[in-house]
Amino acid sequence: MEYIYSALVLHAAGKTVDEDSIANVLKGAGMEPDAARIKAVTASLEGINIDEAIASAAMAPVAAAPAAAAPAEAAKPAAKEEEKKPEVSEEEAAAGLSALFD
Repeated sequence: MEYIYSALVLHAAGKTVDEDSIANVLKGAGMEPDAARIKAVTASLEGINIDEAIASAAMAPVAAAPAAAAPAEAAKPAAKEEEKKPEVSEEEAAAGLSALFD
């Protein structure tokens, strides 16, 4: 992760994201850089618009937000959950699951 973070710091600072720059950031943080990992990061970032990648990644947590509400619902008494549980046929359940794979 620190290699990716180094590339993001360089990008945010408006610097060129290359092997030497990443190595310098890591050395500045007191780490011993691994040349193979640096090459892997720079190769994977080649041709990538970092701003677009960040923007598209920023949208991903929005989809995960409903899962965060689950612990709050778990705190409710069990009796109320059983009363609110609607009956779902197997066909309806299968249709709901198929939406995950579209």
